[in-house]
Amino acid sequence: MAIITISRMYGAGGSEVAARIAEALGWDLLDNALVDAVAEQLGIASTEVEEREERVPSLVQRLAAALALSSPEILPGPTSATLPPSEERLIQVTEHIITEAVRRGNAVLVGRGAQSVLASRTDVLHVFCYAPRPALIARAAKRLGISEKEAEHIVDEKNHQREQYVRRYWKRAWSAPANYHLCLNTEWLGLDGAADIVVRLARERFGLGALRFG
Repeated sequence: MAIITISRMYGAGGSEVAARIAEALGWDLLDNALVDAVAEQLGIASTEVEEREERVPSLVQRLAAALALSSPEILPGPTSATLPPSEERLIQVTEHIITEAVRRGNAVLVGRGAQSVLASRTDVLHVFCYAPRPALIARAAKRLGISEKEAEHIVDEKNHQREQYVRRYWKRAWSAPANYHLCLNTEWLGLDGAADIVVRLARERFGLGALRFG
C-alpha cells in the first residue's frame, strides 16, 4: 500500500500536480471524487460540501448551528426540513472516506486534511505545493478569469481558511514544513517539474521500479 497526499496553497496548482502524479503512477486520484463521496455519504449535494470544505464556520454560522440544534422549532420553514450536517459530522465522514480510500489501494489524495488524518502512517508521502504570493494571485486570476486585484482577496481568504481548518480540527500547522516530506515551489519548478519530482521519489521510496520516459 502506498499513498501520496497533496496539500496546496490556493493558486499553486496542487490539484493539477496531483492529477499528473496519479496518471504517471496509474493510481486512483481523490480530489473532486472525495467531495462527491462525502456528499453521497451525508445525503447532500456536492455543491454544499464544496462550499464548506477546507474552511471553518464563521461565528454567525456556529451560533446558527447551535441554535438549530437546541431549538429547531424556532427556525423558519417546514419543521420536517432536514438540518444540514454539523461541521463535526462533515469532518467525521471525510476522515472515514479517506481511510476507506487508503484501504482500497494506492492513491493520491488532495487536501481535505488528508495529511493530518494519515500523519501517523509510514506508507504515505506528504507533499506541500506552494508558490510566492504574486504567482498564486496571477494563477488564480487566470483560472477564474478575473482581475489580479479580485484574485488577491480570494487567494488570501482561501489560504487563511485552509490554515484555520487544519488547526481547528487536527491541531496542526497546515503550512509548516515539518508536517511534510516534500515542499515544492510550483512557480519555480512548473507543474510538470513538481509532478516529476514526486513521481521519482514515490517510485524510489515505495519500490515501484524505475521511471521510463517515452
